[in-house]
Amino acid sequence: MKLPPFEHHLAGSVEEVVGLLAEWGDEAKVLAGGQSLVPLLSFRLARPAHLIDINAISELSYIRDGTGLEIGAMVRHREAERSVVVGAEAPLVAAALRFVGHTAIRNRGTVGGSLAHADPAAELPTVLTALHGQVVAQSRRGTRVIAAESFLQGFLTTTLEPDELLIATRFPPLPALTGWAFNEFSRRSGDFAICGAATVVGLGPDGRVRDATLVFSGVGGTPVRAVEAERAMVGEIPSPELWATAAEKAAADIDPPSDLHGSAAYRRQLARVLARRSLHEAYDRAVSVA
Repeated sequence: MKLPPFEHHLAGSVEEVVGLLAEWGDEAKVLAGGQSLVPLLSFRLARPAHLIDINAISELSYIRDGTGLEIGAMVRHREAERSVVVGAEAPLVAAALRFVGHTAIRNRGTVGGSLAHADPAAELPTVLTALHGQVVAQSRRGTRVIAAESFLQGFLTTTLEPDELLIATRFPPLPALTGWAFNEFSRRSGDFAICGAATVVGLGPDGRVRDATLVFSGVGGTPVRAVEAERAMVGEIPSPELWATAAEKAAADIDPPSDLHGSAAYRRQLARVLARRSLHEAYDRAVSVA
């Protein structure tokens, strides 16, 4: 399908990008991997007058560890998926990336682009929420760090301002005695998930649940945290019955949509099954590192 007309700008630096965004604002779109933006252009769902191409900006292609993990916005999904550093510092991220589209899509798609697009069925926004991650945005006004719960606002909507560029994503280190899991269900491999679940389970010295995070994808306008179910697990003795009870509560508390891919009841049942499975797997990992 033929794209709508636009003026293409190949940017050479972050400073150049934020300058162009400051000049054009909503009339401009940033092109990274293009795996989400190009289809939107093809279907005329986006019609920017200016397309700012950031593929030549090498300073945004990095993976750093230290006190947590930082991934530059132009790191491709496949690079992050296969990175030893990502696997060691944020294994939940590496695990979730294996579910992103197909290999060809992961070869082009970027970490920053996926988060800026903010599809609620996508893997990275869900993992960002589960790990209490942050994004870093830059404009001519300066740099700001935005927590996941403040960044993701609704369907394909974030708190990025029109003159801001997402330049990096940060994931804090997991505490000791912490396990994780990611599961999702789609009708075909590579499709967006009808429902997904990302979990993090931390254990105390006494073996009881110290903290737990359970986040669903595909059941709302943003990734949905099962806050009440998380609270109900804290202080309890881990068991299959605890995971089943928490999964039941989490599924009962969500309000998923119905569409051609599945009814609300179907998504709720998927959430129940995926939550129970993910909590069990996260606990097993927490025990294995004890």
